[in-house]
Amino acid sequence: MERTNAETAPRAERAPEPGAAPAGRTAPGGFAYGAADEERRRAVRRMKATATGLLLAVALVYVLAKWAGAWGAGGWTGFVAAAAEAGMVGALADWFAVTALFKRPMGLPIPHTAIIPTKKDQLGQSLGDFVGENFLSGEVVRRRLRSVGIGRRVGGWLAEPQNADRVTAELSTALRGALTVLRDSDVQAVVGEAITRRADAYEIAPGIGAMLEKIVAEGGHRRVVDLLVARLHDWLVEHGDSVMSAVSGGAPGWTPRFVDRRVGDRVYKELMRFVTEMRDMPEHPARGAIDRFLRDFAGDLQSDPDTRAKVERLKSEVLGRGEVQDLITSAWGSVRAMIVAAAEDERSELRLRVRAALLSLGRRLAGEKRLQDKVDGWLENAAVYVVTTYQREITSLITDTVAGWDAEHTSKKIEAHIGRDLQFIRINGTVVGALAGLAIYAVSQAFGG
Repeated sequence: MERTNAETAPRAERAPEPGAAPAGRTAPGGFAYGAADEERRRAVRRMKATATGLLLAVALVYVLAKWAGAWGAGGWTGFVAAAAEAGMVGALADWFAVTALFKRPMGLPIPHTAIIPTKKDQLGQSLGDFVGENFLSGEVVRRRLRSVGIGRRVGGWLAEPQNADRVTAELSTALRGALTVLRDSDVQAVVGEAITRRADAYEIAPGIGAMLEKIVAEGGHRRVVDLLVARLHDWLVEHGDSVMSAVSGGAPGWTPRFVDRRVGDRVYKELMRFVTEMRDMPEHPARGAIDRFLRDFAGDLQSDPDTRAKVERLKSEVLGRGEVQDLITSAWGSVRAMIVAAAEDERSELRLRVRAALLSLGRRLAGEKRLQDKVDGWLENAAVYVVTTYQREITSLITDTVAGWDAEHTSKKIEAHIGRDLQFIRINGTVVGALAGLAIYAVSQAFGG
């Protein structure tokens, strides 16, 4: 007999079964069919042919044994016929059982058949409940995570320099990506609003007063006074003529010029003497006056309502100026450029510090049992919280997905994965049935005559 074109065509070029999605495409049921699925379906078809062939073979043996017995071939034909008959019964029973899982045998509306297509949603619900009860319970998750020892394993992995380098590189890439995605205008607006709102929400005068009071008590302001007095002395030395001219120019017009010059010279010398003494004498009375003024001002900043109100008005005026707002918003651009540059440079201080921190963390996690237990506890609590809080949402992913599958394609998909093993049931049923039939016939002959 000549083979058909479908039988002689190469396996990979055969057309898919009716109702099956082409390889590499998505079926109406939402399944993605690939080359592996087609290979599984071909394997199922081969096993079906083998099981059916075995059924036909025992049927032929049964016919031949009966025929031989009718022609007087001997008593052995009864044993062969009994074995073949029981083998046919076993094969047919198992064929019915396997077929009833996926469709109605011979299209007959027999009850409790086509179980997978008709019970698909119930199976999905049962599968979701099973997963939720046995895999997503808090005790199961906690016990499993505790047996894994994640903290110790992560620590040992991070303690390796090449792994720390890899994590550092990945973090740098993620940081650069995040900064690239963010729009500067949006971030600048948020930063500016946050700083302005926070500054408006808090009164700064008491804090400034407390800080100034502490600085004066510790003598920290004296260096500033030293600097100012020294600069003032240098300025007077450099601009002596200007000072004397300013003093002379402010004299009345009716005074003689030589008198004005004498007065200007005298005023300049007194200023130089005062500033020089103040510069060279730490206990100068003027310095004490400055200390008292700063202490009084610090106290007013903390307790005087008028002073505090003036500081708040000044703060609002300064923050409201466009130059200040531009400075605040432009700070993001500088920070962003600095971070991106540091993330891109493998030898930057940022990446070196991150790498060193990862190595240190890894060594500690690998060697410190207390830290391991703490990390494991955090992970266990987080995982238990997720599975207990969102258990219904997780299991609904299973049930809703199964409910959305097409019944026919669901049946074919499952059959492609487990159908080959199910066909072995038919083969085993044929063999076991034949052996059982032979044993029963032999016993009946031995005791029944």
